[in-house]
Amino acid sequence: MNKHNYFNKIFRGKVKQNFGFETAMEKSAIVGEVFLSPEGLSGDACADQRHHGGLERALHQYPCEHYEYWNKEYEESASWHDPGMGENLSSTGMTEDTVCIGDRYRWGQAVIEVSQPRSPCYKLNKRWGIEDFSTRMQETGRCGWLYRVIQSGVVSVDYPIELIERVPNALTVREVCNVYFGDPLNQAGLIKLKQQDRLSNSWKTTVANRLETGEVENWNFRLLGHA
Repeated sequence: MNKHNYFNKIFRGKVKQNFGFETAMEKSAIVGEVFLSPEGLSGDACADQRHHGGLERALHQYPCEHYEYWNKEYEESASWHDPGMGENLSSTGMTEDTVCIGDRYRWGQAVIEVSQPRSPCYKLNKRWGIEDFSTRMQETGRCGWLYRVIQSGVVSVDYPIELIERVPNALTVREVCNVYFGDPLNQAGLIKLKQQDRLSNSWKTTVANRLETGEVENWNFRLLGHA
């Protein structure tokens, strides 16, 4: 299992007032080596630590291919390019259809593991000036995905990212989105998600709650910013 790729660019950002709220979404490219710890890339910050960042959301990867899609769907908007979704990792050739939950990659001295899809939120609506953008991202599954850091170390955009482990019952990020967002009370689908040992704890808790209650949590605040 020596399939490898390279990131186009890697990014980090500081918290500042932008787009009408405090955010580190606007990031700059990193040139050369940088240290990756369990909290993320050195020098990268997170404004809302309750809903973003943390040990299971240390890195966000977003496929460059999706920007062409958004450009076609919203031609009136500003130029669509990385890191417009606040991503740390910009890639070509890795998508939600080819990356699986629990995939482990060696990147320089570090080892990183896919933990969950990215959950779109209303801040993307403000960033792009499109009222329902987060909802469209969720509906299309063009969300990107998040990593936890298994082994810290020095990384660089010049180092390859190599797939070193995939679990036997792996679900692609797309398959997880299709259930979690697209068919959120599908019992068989939820049971499959529950069996994903490397899915983030927060998503596993939500899956368990849905199975127990038969109800879906309210998405309005996350997607729209209000109840």
